[in-house]
Amino acid sequence: MRRWADARPGYRWAPEPPKPPLVLRQRVAALDAAVSGSDEPAILIAHSAGCITTVVWAARHTGPVRAALLVTPPYIDGAEPDEPGDVPWVVPRGRLPFPAVLVASRTDPYTSFAQFEQFAADWGAELVDAGDAGHLDTAGGFGPWPDGERLVTELGDR
Repeated sequence: MRRWADARPGYRWAPEPPKPPLVLRQRVAALDAAVSGSDEPAILIAHSAGCITTVVWAARHTGPVRAALLVTPPYIDGAEPDEPGDVPWVVPRGRLPFPAVLVASRTDPYTSFAQFEQFAADWGAELVDAGDAGHLDTAGGFGPWPDGERLVTELGDR
């Protein structure tokens, strides 16, 4: 997804806080700054913990968002914060205020397919079965992802 942002002038990358730790409060603030920094409705594209950041942001903020592509969100309900003073990684379960597609893998090491199905149902997202795709990241050998680009285009056409 970083490749997409680098290759397309209309894409913006929401800055990530330094790693580690993954500080949820900072991640949500970075997303809010990126979304509110434009009057143009955004299509949010998130992977892994970025999906959780997106749904936490959507539960607390409003902004010009047309849709979201959520790729392999991890099941981290109730995980303790990585930094003292941060909020726990509690995943909101309400319907998202914009259309969403959740891409699920049958072999993701962080989330079972049943958990992906529950996230999709809770968030009102369309579930896309990516099959045996691991965590759908470069560490798992994924490079260009034309199916993902097609999903973003379809979201933009809604």
